[in-house]
Amino acid sequence: MSLRSRFRIHCLNRKLNHAAHIIGPTLVALLLAGATNVAHAQGTMDFSGAQTLMSTFKTFAMYAGAVICLGGLIFAGIRMMSGRFQDAIPGLFGALFGAGVLGWGAGWIGSLTGQSM
Repeated sequence: MSLRSRFRIHCLNRKLNHAAHIIGPTLVALLLAGATNVAHAQGTMDFSGAQTLMSTFKTFAMYAGAVICLGGLIFAGIRMMSGRFQDAIPGLFGALFGAGVLGWGAGWIGSLTGQSM
């Protein structure tokens, strides 16, 4: 056997030993950890913070809708009392928009988390 072929075999042995040292522990761990143990190793996720956040958004939508609705009604009422009924129409649409935010907005946010209205 020539010196060159011995050197190649020596290099190949070193590479295989190095690969076995790196991959070996992983393979042993995978073989010892059965599929049932891996399936039971799932963690749980806590969504209580998300529930609280969505409840805050729902409360904000209810208050914002009420303020918009009340502001639109006051604006429209002042315009109507002064006899300018045409100028009161934007205020009425503002009140309608506020009622939509109050009803549909809070209902939609509550439905995302299963909260009751």
